[in-house]
Amino acid sequence: MRAPRPAPASAAVSGGPALTSEELGVPLGSRATLVQFSTAFCAPCRATRRILAEVAGMVDGVSHVEIDAESRLDLVRSLNVRRTPTVLVLGPDGQIARRASGQPRKADVIAALGEVP
Repeated sequence: MRAPRPAPASAAVSGGPALTSEELGVPLGSRATLVQFSTAFCAPCRATRRILAEVAGMVDGVSHVEIDAESRLDLVRSLNVRRTPTVLVLGPDGQIARRASGQPRKADVIAALGEVP
């Protein structure tokens, strides 16, 4: 019997740091940006990539960017990323609105987008 998969740790973030399109290497989404920190050996990261890309394709103004945590240690350290996958939901201004670690469920990602100011 398999143990149930633990729910991803998730937290709303208010007044946290903001990320710019220059730091991410891509333009911010007009409504929100889904930022995923991944590593090459992380199996849940592949599933997370599919989920976030699907949500970004479904919701107007939402973009998805995947960042290799090993090559962007500056961001990993400044944002206190402790595990992969870690997903940040940014508002249109780059402000971090929500943060989660672990593989998210599509419904949770869509709900988090609804909380973006």
